[in-house]
Amino acid sequence: MEFLASPKQVMSTFLSSNFFSYPSTNFLLKPVFLRGVSGSLHFMLLFVLFISWVCHKLKGSNTEGPKERSKNTKSLYHKQTLFLCFGLSLFNLVLCLLSCFFWYRNDWSEENVVTVLDLAIRTLAWGVISVHLHAQFSNFGQSKYPYLLRLWWGFYFFVSCYCLVIDIVLHKKHVSLPVQSLVLDVVSVISGLFFVFVGFFGKVEDQETLLEEPLLNGNSGVGSDVVSNKPKGEETLTPYSNAGIFSILSFSWIGPLIALGNKKTLDLEDVPQLDVGDSVVGIFSTLKSKIDSDCGDVSRVTTLKLVKALFLSVWKDFLLAGLLTLLYTIACYVGPYLIDTLVQYLNGRREFKNEGYMLVSTFCLAKIVECLSLRQLFFKTQQIGIRVRSALVALIYNKGLTLSCQSKQGHTSGEIINFMTVDAERVGECIWYMHDPWLVIVQVALALLILYKNLGLAAISTFVVTVLVMLVNIPLGKLQEKFQDKLMASKDVRMKAMSEILRNMRILKLQGWEMKFLSKITELRKIEEGSLRTYLYTWAMTVFVFWGAPTFVSVVTFGTCMLLGIPLDSGKILSSLATFRILQQPIYSLPDTIGMVVQTKVSLDRISSFLRLDDLQPDIIEKLPRGSSDIAIEIVNGNFSWDVSSQNPTLNDISFKVSHGMRVAVCGTVGSGKSSLLSSILGEIPKISGTIKLCGTKAYVAQSPWIQSGKIEENILFGEEMDRERYERVLEACSLKKDLEILPFGDQTVIGERGINLSGGQKQRIQIARALYQDADIYLFDDPFSAVDAHTGSHLFKECLLGLLSSKTVIYVTHQVEFLPTADLILVMKDGRITQAGKYDEILNFGTDFMELVGAHKEALSTLNSVDSGSAEKTCIDENNEKSASTSGVLKKEESKTEGAAGQKGQLVQEEEREKGRVGFRVYWKYITTAYGGALVPLIVLAQILFQVFQIGSNYWMAWASPVSEGEAPAVSGTTLILVYVALAIGSSFCVLLRAMLLVTAGYNTATLLFNKMHQCIFRAPMSFFDATPSGRILNRASTDQSSVDQTIFSQVAAVAFSLIQLIGIIAVMSQVAWQVFIVFIPVIATSIWYQQYYIPSARELSRLVGVCKAPVIQHFAETISGATTIRSFDHASRFQDTNLKLADGYSRPKFSIAGAMEWLCFRLDVLSVITFIISLVFLITLPEGVIDPGIAGLAVTYGLNLNMLQAWFVWNLCNMENKIISVERILQYTTIPSEPPLVIESNRPDHSWPSHGEVAIRDLQVRYAPHLPLVLRGLTCTFPGGMKTGIVGRTGSGKSTLIQTLFRIVDPATGQIVIDGIDISSIGLHDLRSRLSIIPQDPTMFEGTVRSNLDPLEEYTDEQIWEALDKCQLGDEVKKKEGKLDSAVTENGENWSMGQRQLVCLGRGLLKKSKVLVLDEATASVDTATDNLIQQTLRQHFSDCTVITIAHRITSVLDSDMVLLLSHGLIEEYDSPTRLLENKSSSFAQLVAEYTVRSNTDF
Repeated sequence: MEFLASPKQVMSTFLSSNFFSYPSTNFLLKPVFLRGVSGSLHFMLLFVLFISWVCHKLKGSNTEGPKERSKNTKSLYHKQTLFLCFGLSLFNLVLCLLSCFFWYRNDWSEENVVTVLDLAIRTLAWGVISVHLHAQFSNFGQSKYPYLLRLWWGFYFFVSCYCLVIDIVLHKKHVSLPVQSLVLDVVSVISGLFFVFVGFFGKVEDQETLLEEPLLNGNSGVGSDVVSNKPKGEETLTPYSNAGIFSILSFSWIGPLIALGNKKTLDLEDVPQLDVGDSVVGIFSTLKSKIDSDCGDVSRVTTLKLVKALFLSVWKDFLLAGLLTLLYTIACYVGPYLIDTLVQYLNGRREFKNEGYMLVSTFCLAKIVECLSLRQLFFKTQQIGIRVRSALVALIYNKGLTLSCQSKQGHTSGEIINFMTVDAERVGECIWYMHDPWLVIVQVALALLILYKNLGLAAISTFVVTVLVMLVNIPLGKLQEKFQDKLMASKDVRMKAMSEILRNMRILKLQGWEMKFLSKITELRKIEEGSLRTYLYTWAMTVFVFWGAPTFVSVVTFGTCMLLGIPLDSGKILSSLATFRILQQPIYSLPDTIGMVVQTKVSLDRISSFLRLDDLQPDIIEKLPRGSSDIAIEIVNGNFSWDVSSQNPTLNDISFKVSHGMRVAVCGTVGSGKSSLLSSILGEIPKISGTIKLCGTKAYVAQSPWIQSGKIEENILFGEEMDRERYERVLEACSLKKDLEILPFGDQTVIGERGINLSGGQKQRIQIARALYQDADIYLFDDPFSAVDAHTGSHLFKECLLGLLSSKTVIYVTHQVEFLPTADLILVMKDGRITQAGKYDEILNFGTDFMELVGAHKEALSTLNSVDSGSAEKTCIDENNEKSASTSGVLKKEESKTEGAAGQKGQLVQEEEREKGRVGFRVYWKYITTAYGGALVPLIVLAQILFQVFQIGSNYWMAWASPVSEGEAPAVSGTTLILVYVALAIGSSFCVLLRAMLLVTAGYNTATLLFNKMHQCIFRAPMSFFDATPSGRILNRASTDQSSVDQTIFSQVAAVAFSLIQLIGIIAVMSQVAWQVFIVFIPVIATSIWYQQYYIPSARELSRLVGVCKAPVIQHFAETISGATTIRSFDHASRFQDTNLKLADGYSRPKFSIAGAMEWLCFRLDVLSVITFIISLVFLITLPEGVIDPGIAGLAVTYGLNLNMLQAWFVWNLCNMENKIISVERILQYTTIPSEPPLVIESNRPDHSWPSHGEVAIRDLQVRYAPHLPLVLRGLTCTFPGGMKTGIVGRTGSGKSTLIQTLFRIVDPATGQIVIDGIDISSIGLHDLRSRLSIIPQDPTMFEGTVRSNLDPLEEYTDEQIWEALDKCQLGDEVKKKEGKLDSAVTENGENWSMGQRQLVCLGRGLLKKSKVLVLDEATASVDTATDNLIQQTLRQHFSDCTVITIAHRITSVLDSDMVLLLSHGLIEEYDSPTRLLENKSSSFAQLVAEYTVRSNTDF
């Protein structure tokens, strides 16, 4: 280190000693002068920067002002300049170190000392400039480069040009120059040119990039008056759309987003919008027009035509990807082709002067082309994949909106959703593989050409073996495909069952059936696991073939050379080995490609067969122009049938005419065809014959409410503009004002999925409000009054039908006879026919059907005769909050005021939580140690290490043991050479097989254990979890995330370990040849790791965003399918299609950014690898001859060729693993859901006969739905006597349903207790409690399956008992008519049964169970009065000795109770026998009854 004394000494030395030492040549041309000048120049800069820093410190830093002023500007190419300065510092450091090592063995000449000093000072100077610039721009907000620095850049450029010119002159005079001087001067000139450009010609640009823009909060400096509130990403178009060629090649356009991801956690609004070409709007319209021009209509599309249309939509990009593939392939084979030449060159055989540099340049150029083309290819294929997937999603969605009911019955909603989530996704992924089939041929041909050049005829054996290996892969591929098909089919069945279970979780919990249904899911999963296991072990065999193939091919090829006597030298062997390694890829990817193409064909077949399903008949209804006719609806001789093939039509000979402004009532017994009649007017039911005419717009209110998740206001407006006056009128008419006052956010309250946090009545009234707000001409109501109490029902009828809609055409189905007299026309239905039609008084005296209905109603009213109707005239009891309950996050208004801006936290359905920051080590550790406690992991790693050792050993052996050139004597005999090679090859193959088998075993067991654990936790979760969690989130984990865990994550985690081991192997081989290369590796690897750390935060969050953005697409689709009838009846299909397009783009945006970010990283890693490889080559060719064994040097180059691929592969695997492991993280989230209390407490199990008496004692019961919510029941104390009937009445929301939920421990009390026959229900297990109580719930639920499985899912009863129960609940005859009797099919949700029939099935379940305590929760709301009377009779007959607790809307249902409990605001207002309460005219119960009587006797 003595020569680092001082620059002055060095300068004086070199001036005194060298000035006259070159008499023959001008001294100014000497390298020592040039290096001296350069060193002095850089030293001067360092000195100036040091002085300016000292001055700055002395002055004190008063820099806030300029920072503020220059906030909105920055110098052009600021980042690139900073990066280049840092790069030059590194570059000079590497050259300095290489020069030291190179001259270490030789004596140090003065020229060498000056050169090393120059490089050292340069390193320091450029490093200091980097720091200086960074400080200038980030801390002091400078907008221009300092003047002195720009001046110095000018000098630097001038001196660099001078040095380069001298180099060229000396080269012409045949003076030999060190190669590093030439490289240094070329780099200096290029960088100097850039600095001069940015320093003197670069403009200052506005700094309004996504990265530095301050978070706009309305008062930011620039243009605050026009700042919109839209999030940034929503309005920023992706920089990709106007990126320059350099930016596209280097992926710099994604840089700002990655930088932002480093500063904050990325959210969807940070992700820029897609370009029109990538947005679903652009691609979908193209695809649609291609399909229409080819097929005329989507319904006629075949798989082939769909493929053709997809290809024509993206053909330009597809062909570009093909060109890039070809370029990449050719560039790949340049290395193997030249290795032999390089080995001969190192051995001393020179063809021409500077051959070494020519070789290095060719290697370098090939690597650059390979790197650029591969990165662009990967990005382009992902881009095409995103476009194709989103176009297919839009196509499937639009089809789902137009499906006929019959088509829908053939496909459950779960299956239809799978087309979107699985099949469309797979077609998008397949684009990766689309060029592989023809590429395999090109790759094999190029490989054979190189082998033929090296090994002559032995190449034929290579060809034969390659074909054989590919053929072995074909049956493996076919097996994989077969198991994949089975896997998909069994997954479909499981997902279908799961979505049905989630929909009906409340009823499963109430009946205590959830564990039975969990075992059903477990059974289905077992079938799936069978296919999964065979699929994974087949995959393991394929992996074995992949890793074993190159070894096997090389053994056969070299063996053939021995037999044919073809001489093998190390150059040819290494060239062949490099070729075999490249050949490995097509051999392996062929079955993968075949598998993927086949899977994609299966998916495309499924999609096209779905697209070909029948749509609704467009010509069912003849629509007349608005105002062109006096007739609103006319049906003539209409015959309709849900099942077109059936002999018995659903509706027969329907003929009626409705004029504008008429009110038409439709009544009839359960299953008589009332709802089907409305469906015929909507055009939903297939028409067999007849005509339907319709004049005007229509609005429809379905029997079972369809509510979208979203705000209440959005549900009511349903896409219309807000008209405050009309909106308020509608709320008033639907008596929603009170409810909204009680809800914490009023009409801004977010409704859970399917309106889960609203009561039945609230849902129904919101539905009515939606219809009223639309201001249509024709209104169709399908019995909307059954879900609300008597008072609300009459209010709705009066305000809506007789008030707001008095001038409209209204058709309403109803079971309430009291609503019939006001109708202008009454249609009485029986067995699908209109048996009577006319006004109330006209038809009352003719025909028996109507008489039956009215008679039943009169019978029910007879109990009320004792009541004086007058008392109700003036009574108006304040209607209370509607269902303050069901976990709706209901806060009283006063409490919610404190919420302020933080309000959204009180909402029931929160944004889906996503973990933030890096995936914790805990997740990896849990994943690795789940199966066998992680015991297999060390074995898998050991197998990979041994494989790597055998691989390198075999190649090393071939390179060392074979002669370098043909003339030399070999180190060992040919037989020994091949035998040792074969032994090592067998060893490595065995390690691969062992590794693959162990890996699959570990992966499979982990997936199984995680599945079981997650589902166990989900099924044991309390009801509040399901109320607050949209099923889409749970299904997403059960399908997409579970699929990842099943099939990809284990291989992804393993790939990281394997690629790291391979990388270490390569570095070891290269460093063994020239340990100095290790010096280059250290900064390169450090930079790679820095890049990876810089990239990961953005990539991780983008990956999570993809997961979070997928759920809304699925949920919106699921909601659309279930509400298709409503959407079509309002003619809002196009609005929903637009929403779907927006959501699809929201999902594509993070996906597109991930693709760009991934390639951004890989491009930079590739560049670093290429630099390492080229420095190694330069080092090898500048070494004196004989210093290194050419064969081993060639081996290092062979491995070095793979370096960039492997380094990129390692980092890619690392990032991919971080992205994929998020699936494990999401599943683990659901394994920690708090559980319900135990199902069975062994130490405290009730007696088998409990409850024997059925007495229910309630003591000071207080209930709230969550710790932060107000009390719903506020201290109830009463006793329901055993064996008696107790009716519970009260306004909607007074706490009736909450009391029942507490009885079944769906909610546990805050204080107080419920005691049944002396046992506190909180002290026993949930199943012991729920299995001993019966409930007939408010929403009648049926599951897909058979009649038998619906009545007796636990299989506890005989057929005789089931028939008996069916007869008792009036369904026996109905079931006997069906072909399958007890095994006749029930479709999803029991859609093929009417609402009333479903209610009767629920009654049948209660009759079978014969519990001592029976709860009826508004159980007769969906049946007509006659059926209701039958049910009451059945209950009286069969539950005479049971405790029956009834919550009823019809006062008549509770009049024959022994006791009546009247609740108000969660308190007991009255509790006594009905007769006593009725005697006291001032009692609330007497007033309720009077009100009902008045309503029933009044002509509205």
